[in-house]
Amino acid sequence: MILVLSFIKNINQKIMKKFNSNKVLLLVLATVLLVSCGKSGKNVSSLTGWEYNNPKYGGFQGNTEYKQQRNPPGMVLIEGGTFTMGGVQDDVMFDWNTTPVKQQVRSFYMDEAEVTNIEYSLYLQYLEKVFPPSDDTYRKIYQAALPDTLVWRNTLGFNELLTENYLRHPSYAEYPVVGVSWIQATEFCKWRTDRVNEKILVDKGVLHTLFDHDSLKVEGANRFDTESYLTNPNGLFEGDSSIYYKGIKDYSSTKKEKGSKGAKGSFTGRHVKTSDGILAQRFRLPTEAEWEYAAKALVENREYNSIRGRKKYSWNGNSTRETSRRYKGDQMANFKQGKGDYSGLAGWSNDGADITMKIKAYKPNAYGLYDMSGNVSEWVADVYRPIIDNDANDFNYFRGNVYNKKVIDKEGNVVIVDNNDIVFDTLDNGKIVPRDLPGSVKYEPITKRDAFMRVNYEKAYNVDSKDGDLASTRNYYKDEDDFETKPRMYNSPEIPRQIGESGLIIQQYDTKTRTTLISDKTRVYKGGSWKDRAFWLDPAQRRYLPEFMATSYIGFRCATDRLGHMSNSRRRKSGRR
Repeated sequence: MILVLSFIKNINQKIMKKFNSNKVLLLVLATVLLVSCGKSGKNVSSLTGWEYNNPKYGGFQGNTEYKQQRNPPGMVLIEGGTFTMGGVQDDVMFDWNTTPVKQQVRSFYMDEAEVTNIEYSLYLQYLEKVFPPSDDTYRKIYQAALPDTLVWRNTLGFNELLTENYLRHPSYAEYPVVGVSWIQATEFCKWRTDRVNEKILVDKGVLHTLFDHDSLKVEGANRFDTESYLTNPNGLFEGDSSIYYKGIKDYSSTKKEKGSKGAKGSFTGRHVKTSDGILAQRFRLPTEAEWEYAAKALVENREYNSIRGRKKYSWNGNSTRETSRRYKGDQMANFKQGKGDYSGLAGWSNDGADITMKIKAYKPNAYGLYDMSGNVSEWVADVYRPIIDNDANDFNYFRGNVYNKKVIDKEGNVVIVDNNDIVFDTLDNGKIVPRDLPGSVKYEPITKRDAFMRVNYEKAYNVDSKDGDLASTRNYYKDEDDFETKPRMYNSPEIPRQIGESGLIIQQYDTKTRTTLISDKTRVYKGGSWKDRAFWLDPAQRRYLPEFMATSYIGFRCATDRLGHMSNSRRRKSGRR
């Protein structure tokens, strides 16, 4: 027995020895393969054989380690696809402005919920700190961003409590901000872009926390702006390099340059570029097609490559009440139940709110978006037109394009708006807003010369393309330059502007007979609100309001573009996902 055991032990030792030697051999082979792949794989140009990020080959740089775009803070990915835009239910209003049309929407990101009072207050506090209203140069900048708190007033209602508290009291901190015009919502999106990218550069160690810097004062043009940074990083803060900590790795520097170290604390490496894929894309309002596509969330009705059934709301079913056993009978959104009934009976409230309510109070739709039906209606980017028909572009439809270019000075430099170069516009309701903030890149519309011999567009202003422009009027054969004033297809009100002796604008109403409120300044808002009946909860429904006006029932949320692959998940050829 002992002899047998010793024989087995000797055999096992020989087997393990042989296995270990093979294991070492496999490890060496794997290392060789990895090294060879690193030299001939994605770090090498497949067309020239030159290596990226190698100073010996000139240090031509490429982000070969980039994987995919990160989700922006507070947003979810909406995977794009095709859908039927417009109403698929009975048109009880007989507007015929939601006629069904097939559309393709690209993937994009959208906020989980509406922008809240506390988030908008952060925006206001930033403007107040960087553009102090006590300085006459900046006074109108802060005022232009203030929401209209008087939207809560009603001549036959007692709502002064809301005008005084809704925006700033902590009781309403997580409630959606209202009283914000389309113009103000758009400016918030621009501001958010800069703050997100500023935080990214701080986290990367490229940029110091500016408000904590001993020798800096963040005021006016001396602030971080994404476009200005990408255009000329050394131009921020009048060229003060102390705002930067260190750059990202620079492969283009030679051995001699690497050997010569700069002064202690000086900037090393290089600045971030668009090609690095580090900075976030511009935040903006979603287009009408994007908002409707995200609200309908037809992905939950998908079976293989087809959609089963129709959706009237952002959830499944034709009822506004829960059908699950646990919550059966509860309302699924915040909206007006009937005349004089905004919430239901006391002690057994239907929707839990008489006006707006805290965001994320109800379950999200299939995309993870909250309050796409109810609570507040929301601004979208589009200019309103009565009908979106089959002549409209069927890929990422949007009406409102104005193509601009950066302003270049005589020395060939991109113009950055300074503190003495702020231009203000006066809106039709008399409010004054800045055209560009100090520290931002100045833009101007492209010219006909810029668009010469192009096949996809001919001019800068395309808001009224095929519906309101010269080509869609009886003067289609003429040129716009032949007219002193541009011909108008829509007979909408025009507010006359006259300057008085004191320099103030004389406020007057348009006294001419008008037939419509539709103009190039009329923007679309979507979704039902706390003040609407259930009919308006249908994501297909659309209404409009001038871009400079605000109400107590319209809020907004931001969106941004998805780059690269449509989805985060691996594509499957068939079946549910």
